[in-house]
Amino acid sequence: MSAPSPASPSRPRGPSAAQRYLFLFLVGLVVGAVATVMIVRALQARADRFPTSLMQVTQWHAEQLRAKVEENRCAATDLLPHLRALRTLADDLEPAFPDLRDDQRFAQAASQMRRSLDANLASPPLNCAGLESATRDIANACRACHQDFRG
Repeated sequence: MSAPSPASPSRPRGPSAAQRYLFLFLVGLVVGAVATVMIVRALQARADRFPTSLMQVTQWHAEQLRAKVEENRCAATDLLPHLRALRTLADDLEPAFPDLRDDQRFAQAASQMRRSLDANLASPPLNCAGLESATRDIANACRACHQDFRG
C-alpha cells in the first residue's frame, strides 16, 4: 500500500493565504472605521457649542419677526415674545464669545444690539411698518458685528 499523496481529495484543505489576508484586511478596515468614529466623536464633544447655538436661536427669532411682516401679523402680542427672547439672548453675547469680550468693536456691537432691542421693547411696533423698521435695526446691529468678526 502506498501512502496517500498530499493532493488527495480525502484530506480537507484549510483557507488559502489570500483568504486569510483578505479577512484580516476587512477586520482592520472595520476596526479602523470604529476607531475613527470614536476619535471624531471625542473631538466633537470637546467643542464649545454655546456660541453657535446662541447665534442659531437668535437667527430663528429674527426670522420669526421677518415672517410676521410677510404674513401681515404685526400685533404686539405676536412680536413681544420674540423681542423678549432676542433681548435675553443679547445678554449672553459676551459670555458666548469670551475671546472677543475685551474687543471694543465687539462691545459696541453687543451694546447696540441691546439698545435696539430695549427701544423696541419699551415702545413695541404697532404696525408692520414699525416692525419692518425694528427688524432692520436688529439686522443692522447683527451685521455690524458679523462684518468685523465673522468670516
